[in-house]
Amino acid sequence: MVSQRPGPNLSRIATSLGVSVATVSNALSGKGRVSEALIEKIRSHAAELGYVPSQAGRALRTGRSGVLGLVLPDIANPLFPKIAQAIEFAASAAGYGVLIADSRGDISAQTEAINRLVERGVDGMVIVPRRATRISAASCPVAVIDTASTPGNTVAADHWQGGREIAAHLAGLGHKQILIIGNNHESNVQNDRAGGIRAGLQPGMRSETLWVERLENETGAGCRLGLAEKARQGFTAFAALSDLQALRALTELQQEGISVPADVSVTGFDDLIWSPVVTPSLTTVRMDMDTIAEIAVSALVDRINENGTREGVMVTAETERVPMQLIIRQSSGPAKPAQKTSEMENL
Repeated sequence: MVSQRPGPNLSRIATSLGVSVATVSNALSGKGRVSEALIEKIRSHAAELGYVPSQAGRALRTGRSGVLGLVLPDIANPLFPKIAQAIEFAASAAGYGVLIADSRGDISAQTEAINRLVERGVDGMVIVPRRATRISAASCPVAVIDTASTPGNTVAADHWQGGREIAAHLAGLGHKQILIIGNNHESNVQNDRAGGIRAGLQPGMRSETLWVERLENETGAGCRLGLAEKARQGFTAFAALSDLQALRALTELQQEGISVPADVSVTGFDDLIWSPVVTPSLTTVRMDMDTIAEIAVSALVDRINENGTREGVMVTAETERVPMQLIIRQSSGPAKPAQKTSEMENL
Protein backbone atom coordinates (compact mmCIF):
# COMPACT_ATOMS: atom_id res chain seq x y z
CA MET A 1 0.00 0.00 0.00
CA VAL A 2 1.40 3.37 -1.05
CA SER A 3 0.84 6.17 1.45
CA GLN A 4 0.25 9.72 0.26
CA ARG A 5 2.19 12.55 1.76
CA PRO A 6 -0.27 14.85 3.51
CA GLY A 7 -0.66 18.35 2.11
CA PRO A 8 0.91 21.30 3.90
CA ASN A 9 -0.82 22.53 7.04
CA LEU A 10 -0.90 26.02 8.57
CA SER A 11 2.10 25.26 10.78
CA ARG A 12 4.29 24.36 7.81
CA ILE A 13 3.31 27.55 5.96
CA ALA A 14 3.96 29.64 9.09
CA THR A 15 7.38 28.07 9.70
CA SER A 16 8.55 28.56 6.13
CA LEU A 17 7.57 32.25 6.22
CA GLY A 18 8.68 32.97 9.78
CA VAL A 19 5.24 34.08 11.00
CA SER A 20 2.77 32.69 13.53
CA VAL A 21 0.10 30.11 12.73
CA ALA A 22 -2.53 32.66 13.82
CA THR A 23 -1.23 35.14 11.26
CA VAL A 24 -1.44 32.52 8.49
CA SER A 25 -4.96 31.55 9.58
CA ASN A 26 -6.11 35.19 9.63
CA ALA A 27 -4.55 35.89 6.23
CA LEU A 28 -6.23 32.90 4.60
CA SER A 29 -9.62 33.53 6.23
CA GLY A 30 -9.60 37.30 5.78
CA LYS A 31 -9.92 37.91 9.51
CA GLY A 32 -7.75 39.75 12.00
CA ARG A 33 -5.23 42.53 11.42
CA VAL A 34 -2.82 41.46 8.70
CA SER A 35 -1.32 43.85 6.16
CA GLU A 36 -2.38 43.51 2.53
CA ALA A 37 1.22 42.80 1.51
CA LEU A 38 1.57 39.97 4.02
CA ILE A 39 -1.85 38.53 3.10
CA GLU A 40 -0.77 38.39 -0.53
CA LYS A 41 2.57 36.80 0.40
CA ILE A 42 0.94 34.13 2.60
CA ARG A 43 -1.77 33.27 0.09
CA SER A 44 0.72 33.07 -2.74
CA HIS A 45 3.03 30.79 -0.75
CA ALA A 46 0.09 28.60 0.35
CA ALA A 47 -0.95 28.21 -3.30
CA GLU A 48 2.62 27.26 -4.31
CA LEU A 49 2.67 24.57 -1.62
CA GLY A 50 -0.74 23.25 -2.68
CA TYR A 51 -2.48 24.09 0.57
CA VAL A 52 -6.19 23.12 0.66
CA PRO A 53 -8.24 24.42 3.62
CA SER A 54 -9.70 21.72 5.86
CA GLN A 55 -13.48 21.83 5.63
CA ALA A 56 -13.75 19.98 8.92
CA GLY A 57 -11.50 22.51 10.62
CA ARG A 58 -13.44 25.39 9.16
CA ALA A 59 -16.69 23.85 10.40
CA LEU A 60 -15.30 23.61 13.93
CA ARG A 61 -14.20 27.25 13.88
CA THR A 62 -17.32 28.74 12.31
CA GLY A 63 -20.09 26.31 13.29
CA ARG A 64 -20.95 25.94 9.60
CA SER A 65 -20.53 22.97 7.32
CA GLY A 66 -20.27 24.86 4.02
CA VAL A 67 -22.91 22.49 2.62
CA LEU A 68 -26.47 23.13 1.43
CA GLY A 69 -29.15 20.47 1.19
CA LEU A 70 -31.35 19.99 -1.88
CA VAL A 71 -34.57 18.01 -1.52
CA LEU A 72 -36.20 16.85 -4.76
CA PRO A 73 -39.66 15.28 -5.19
CA ASP A 74 -38.61 12.50 -7.57
CA ILE A 75 -35.23 12.42 -9.30
CA ALA A 76 -36.57 9.81 -11.74
CA ASN A 77 -38.50 12.67 -13.37
CA PRO A 78 -36.11 14.09 -16.03
CA LEU A 79 -36.94 17.67 -14.98
CA PHE A 80 -35.32 17.38 -11.56
CA PRO A 81 -31.75 16.52 -12.61
CA LYS A 82 -31.83 19.81 -14.54
CA ILE A 83 -32.83 21.61 -11.34
CA ALA A 84 -30.13 19.78 -9.36
CA GLN A 85 -27.45 20.78 -11.87
CA ALA A 86 -28.50 24.45 -11.73
CA ILE A 87 -28.58 24.48 -7.91
CA GLU A 88 -25.15 22.81 -7.67
CA PHE A 89 -23.64 25.38 -10.03
CA ALA A 90 -25.16 28.33 -8.12
CA ALA A 91 -24.13 26.86 -4.76
CA SER A 92 -20.58 26.24 -5.95
CA ALA A 93 -20.32 29.85 -7.12
CA ALA A 94 -21.38 30.91 -3.61
CA GLY A 95 -18.74 28.68 -2.00
CA TYR A 96 -21.01 25.81 -0.93
CA GLY A 97 -21.23 22.11 -1.65
CA VAL A 98 -24.57 20.34 -2.11
CA LEU A 99 -26.08 17.18 -0.62
CA ILE A 100 -29.07 15.86 -2.60
CA ALA A 101 -31.96 13.91 -1.08
CA ASP A 102 -34.63 12.25 -3.24
CA SER A 103 -38.21 11.85 -2.00
CA ARG A 104 -39.03 9.14 -4.58
CA GLY A 105 -42.46 10.67 -5.16
CA ASP A 106 -43.59 10.14 -1.56
CA ILE A 107 -44.63 12.84 0.93
CA SER A 108 -43.45 10.99 4.04
CA ALA A 109 -40.14 10.19 2.30
CA GLN A 110 -39.66 13.91 1.62
CA THR A 111 -40.13 14.73 5.31
CA GLU A 112 -37.58 12.02 6.16
CA ALA A 113 -35.18 13.45 3.58
CA ILE A 114 -35.43 16.89 5.19
CA ASN A 115 -34.67 15.39 8.61
CA ARG A 116 -31.65 13.45 7.27
CA LEU A 117 -30.10 16.57 5.81
CA VAL A 118 -30.63 18.49 9.05
CA GLU A 119 -28.92 15.66 10.97
CA ARG A 120 -25.96 15.90 8.60
CA GLY A 121 -25.50 19.54 9.54
CA VAL A 122 -26.34 21.38 6.32
CA ASP A 123 -26.25 25.16 6.72
CA GLY A 124 -29.47 25.62 4.78
CA MET A 125 -31.78 23.81 2.42
CA VAL A 126 -33.42 24.29 -0.98
CA ILE A 127 -36.66 22.32 -1.22
CA VAL A 128 -38.76 21.53 -4.28
CA PRO A 129 -41.80 20.38 -2.31
CA ARG A 130 -44.48 17.83 -2.83
CA ARG A 131 -47.94 18.93 -1.74
CA ALA A 132 -48.39 18.67 2.07
CA THR A 133 -44.65 18.48 2.78
CA ARG A 134 -43.90 19.71 6.33
CA ILE A 135 -41.22 22.22 5.38
CA SER A 136 -41.53 23.98 8.74
CA ALA A 137 -39.99 20.91 10.40
CA ALA A 138 -36.57 21.87 9.03
CA SER A 139 -34.44 23.45 11.79
CA CYS A 140 -32.31 25.46 9.36
CA PRO A 141 -32.94 28.24 6.83
CA VAL A 142 -35.03 27.02 3.88
CA ALA A 143 -35.64 28.34 0.36
CA VAL A 144 -38.56 26.88 -1.60
CA ILE A 145 -38.80 26.48 -5.38
CA ASP A 146 -42.33 25.68 -6.53
CA THR A 147 -44.88 28.19 -7.76
CA ALA A 148 -46.09 31.59 -6.62
CA SER A 149 -49.30 30.12 -5.17
CA THR A 150 -47.32 27.90 -2.76
CA PRO A 151 -47.21 29.44 0.77
CA GLY A 152 -43.67 30.44 1.74
CA ASN A 153 -42.34 30.10 -1.79
CA THR A 154 -39.05 31.89 -2.50
CA VAL A 155 -38.74 31.87 -6.28
CA ALA A 156 -40.61 30.25 -9.14
CA ALA A 157 -40.96 30.12 -12.85
CA ASP A 158 -44.04 32.15 -13.75
CA HIS A 159 -46.17 29.11 -14.59
CA TRP A 160 -49.32 31.20 -15.07
CA GLN A 161 -47.53 33.41 -17.60
CA GLY A 162 -46.23 30.27 -19.33
CA GLY A 163 -49.80 29.03 -19.70
CA ARG A 164 -50.86 32.35 -21.22
CA GLU A 165 -47.97 32.06 -23.70
CA ILE A 166 -49.31 28.68 -24.82
CA ALA A 167 -52.86 30.04 -25.15
CA ALA A 168 -51.70 33.05 -27.19
CA HIS A 169 -49.64 30.81 -29.47
CA LEU A 170 -52.54 28.44 -30.14
CA ALA A 171 -54.97 31.34 -30.62
CA GLY A 172 -52.62 32.82 -33.21
CA LEU A 173 -52.72 29.51 -35.09
CA GLY A 174 -56.52 29.60 -35.21
CA HIS A 175 -57.28 26.88 -32.67
CA LYS A 176 -60.72 27.16 -31.04
CA GLN A 177 -60.96 24.04 -28.89
CA ILE A 178 -58.06 23.10 -26.58
CA LEU A 179 -57.76 19.97 -24.45
CA ILE A 180 -55.53 20.60 -21.42
CA ILE A 181 -53.79 17.40 -20.24
CA GLY A 182 -52.36 17.10 -16.70
CA ASN A 183 -51.38 14.19 -14.52
CA ASN A 184 -51.78 15.63 -11.00
CA HIS A 185 -54.85 17.71 -10.20
CA GLU A 186 -53.44 18.53 -6.73
CA SER A 187 -50.22 20.06 -8.11
CA ASN A 188 -50.01 23.83 -7.60
CA VAL A 189 -47.64 24.06 -10.56
CA GLN A 190 -49.95 22.20 -12.94
CA ASN A 191 -53.02 24.11 -11.73
CA ASP A 192 -51.24 27.42 -12.30
CA ARG A 193 -50.20 26.34 -15.80
CA ALA A 194 -53.75 25.24 -16.61
CA GLY A 195 -55.14 28.46 -15.11
CA GLY A 196 -52.83 30.52 -17.29
CA ILE A 197 -53.97 28.69 -20.41
CA ARG A 198 -57.63 29.24 -19.57
CA ALA A 199 -57.00 32.91 -18.73
CA GLY A 200 -55.28 33.40 -22.08
CA LEU A 201 -58.11 32.06 -24.23
CA GLN A 202 -59.53 34.53 -26.74
CA PRO A 203 -63.28 35.06 -27.32
CA GLY A 204 -64.70 32.09 -29.19
CA MET A 205 -62.15 29.65 -27.76
CA ARG A 206 -62.99 26.94 -25.23
CA SER A 207 -61.00 24.46 -23.19
CA GLU A 208 -61.54 21.22 -21.31
CA THR A 209 -59.15 19.64 -18.81
CA LEU A 210 -58.27 15.94 -18.72
CA TRP A 211 -56.58 14.79 -15.50
CA VAL A 212 -54.79 11.58 -16.41
CA GLU A 213 -54.50 10.17 -12.87
CA ARG A 214 -58.28 10.26 -12.47
CA LEU A 215 -58.72 8.31 -15.69
CA GLU A 216 -56.04 5.82 -14.66
CA ASN A 217 -57.70 5.31 -11.27
CA GLU A 218 -60.76 4.10 -13.17
CA THR A 219 -59.19 2.10 -15.97
CA GLY A 220 -55.61 1.32 -14.94
CA ALA A 221 -52.13 2.79 -15.42
CA GLY A 222 -51.02 3.19 -19.03
CA CYS A 223 -54.60 3.38 -20.31
CA ARG A 224 -55.50 5.18 -23.54
CA LEU A 225 -56.53 8.79 -23.06
CA GLY A 226 -59.19 8.75 -25.75
CA LEU A 227 -57.55 11.54 -27.73
CA ALA A 228 -58.87 10.32 -31.09
CA GLU A 229 -62.39 10.72 -29.76
CA LYS A 230 -61.51 14.22 -28.55
CA ALA A 231 -60.25 15.04 -32.04
CA ARG A 232 -63.56 13.81 -33.50
CA GLN A 233 -65.33 16.14 -31.05
CA GLY A 234 -63.50 19.09 -32.58
CA PHE A 235 -60.44 19.55 -30.33
CA THR A 236 -57.55 20.64 -32.55
CA ALA A 237 -54.96 21.45 -29.86
CA PHE A 238 -53.70 19.28 -26.98
CA ALA A 239 -51.92 21.42 -24.39
CA ALA A 240 -50.07 19.12 -21.96
CA LEU A 241 -48.92 20.54 -18.64
CA SER A 242 -45.57 18.72 -18.88
CA ASP A 243 -43.42 17.39 -21.71
CA LEU A 244 -43.89 13.85 -20.36
CA GLN A 245 -47.65 14.11 -20.87
CA ALA A 246 -47.10 15.79 -24.25
CA LEU A 247 -45.00 12.80 -25.35
CA ARG A 248 -47.79 10.48 -24.23
CA ALA A 249 -50.28 12.51 -26.26
CA LEU A 250 -48.01 12.54 -29.33
CA THR A 251 -47.57 8.77 -29.16
CA GLU A 252 -51.29 8.01 -28.82
CA LEU A 253 -52.33 10.41 -31.56
CA GLN A 254 -49.77 9.00 -34.01
CA GLN A 255 -50.82 5.44 -33.19
CA GLU A 256 -54.39 6.45 -34.04
CA GLY A 257 -53.28 7.76 -37.44
CA ILE A 258 -53.77 11.41 -36.47
CA SER A 259 -51.02 13.61 -37.90
CA VAL A 260 -49.24 16.19 -35.75
CA PRO A 261 -49.32 19.07 -36.63
CA ALA A 262 -51.32 18.59 -39.85
CA ASP A 263 -54.47 17.39 -38.04
CA VAL A 264 -53.90 18.59 -34.45
CA SER A 265 -51.27 20.46 -32.47
CA VAL A 266 -49.52 19.31 -29.28
CA THR A 267 -47.65 21.51 -26.78
CA GLY A 268 -45.85 20.85 -23.50
CA PHE A 269 -43.99 22.45 -20.59
CA ASP A 270 -40.39 22.18 -19.31
CA ASP A 271 -38.33 21.69 -22.53
CA LEU A 272 -36.79 18.41 -21.41
CA ILE A 273 -33.61 17.17 -23.06
CA TRP A 274 -35.44 15.01 -25.61
CA SER A 275 -38.10 17.60 -26.55
CA PRO A 276 -36.15 18.97 -29.56
CA VAL A 277 -35.40 15.49 -30.97
CA VAL A 278 -38.76 13.68 -30.85
CA THR A 279 -40.73 13.55 -34.11
CA PRO A 280 -42.21 16.07 -34.53
CA SER A 281 -40.05 18.22 -32.26
CA LEU A 282 -42.11 19.57 -29.38
CA THR A 283 -43.39 23.10 -28.94
CA THR A 284 -43.02 23.78 -25.23
CA VAL A 285 -42.36 26.38 -22.52
CA ARG A 286 -38.92 26.55 -20.93
CA MET A 287 -38.01 27.52 -17.35
CA ASP A 288 -34.92 29.67 -16.80
CA MET A 289 -33.46 27.25 -14.25
CA ASP A 290 -30.11 29.05 -13.97
CA THR A 291 -31.78 32.28 -12.85
CA ILE A 292 -34.17 30.45 -10.52
CA ALA A 293 -31.26 28.60 -8.89
CA GLU A 294 -29.20 31.78 -8.48
CA ILE A 295 -32.10 33.58 -6.77
CA ALA A 296 -32.88 30.63 -4.48
CA VAL A 297 -29.26 30.09 -3.40
CA SER A 298 -28.59 33.82 -2.98
CA ALA A 299 -31.68 34.26 -0.78
CA LEU A 300 -30.74 31.21 1.26
CA VAL A 301 -27.12 32.29 1.80
CA ASP A 302 -28.29 35.77 2.84
CA ARG A 303 -30.60 34.20 5.41
CA ILE A 304 -27.84 31.90 6.68
CA ASN A 305 -25.52 34.88 7.17
CA GLU A 306 -28.25 36.81 8.99
CA ASN A 307 -29.54 34.05 11.25
CA GLY A 308 -26.89 31.35 11.56
CA THR A 309 -27.35 27.72 10.65
CA ARG A 310 -29.45 26.09 13.32
CA GLU A 311 -32.45 28.38 13.23
CA GLY A 312 -35.46 27.19 11.24
CA VAL A 313 -36.23 30.18 9.07
CA MET A 314 -38.26 30.21 5.86
CA VAL A 315 -37.11 32.60 3.18
CA THR A 316 -40.55 34.18 3.01
CA ALA A 317 -40.12 37.40 1.10
CA GLU A 318 -42.64 37.86 -1.72
CA THR A 319 -42.08 35.19 -4.37
CA GLU A 320 -39.83 36.31 -7.20
CA ARG A 321 -41.32 35.17 -10.50
CA VAL A 322 -39.02 34.32 -13.39
CA PRO A 323 -40.65 34.56 -16.85
CA MET A 324 -40.96 31.40 -18.92
CA GLN A 325 -39.98 31.25 -22.59
CA LEU A 326 -42.14 29.82 -25.37
CA ILE A 327 -40.11 27.52 -27.65
CA ILE A 328 -41.93 27.00 -30.96
CA ARG A 329 -41.09 23.80 -32.81
CA GLN A 330 -42.80 21.43 -35.23
CA SER A 331 -45.60 19.97 -33.10
CA SER A 332 -47.83 23.04 -33.36
CA GLY A 333 -49.30 24.38 -36.58
CA PRO A 334 -52.36 26.12 -38.03
CA ALA A 335 -55.70 24.69 -36.98
CA LYS A 336 -57.21 22.36 -39.56
CA PRO A 337 -60.50 23.64 -40.98
CA ALA A 338 -63.55 22.06 -39.36
CA GLN A 339 -64.47 18.74 -40.92
CA LYS A 340 -67.78 17.01 -41.24
CA THR A 341 -68.51 14.31 -38.70
CA SER A 342 -68.33 11.56 -41.34
CA GLU A 343 -64.84 12.66 -42.32
CA MET A 344 -63.63 12.80 -38.73
CA GLU A 345 -64.91 9.30 -38.10
CA ASN A 346 -62.37 8.05 -40.65
CA LEU A 347 -59.46 9.16 -38.44
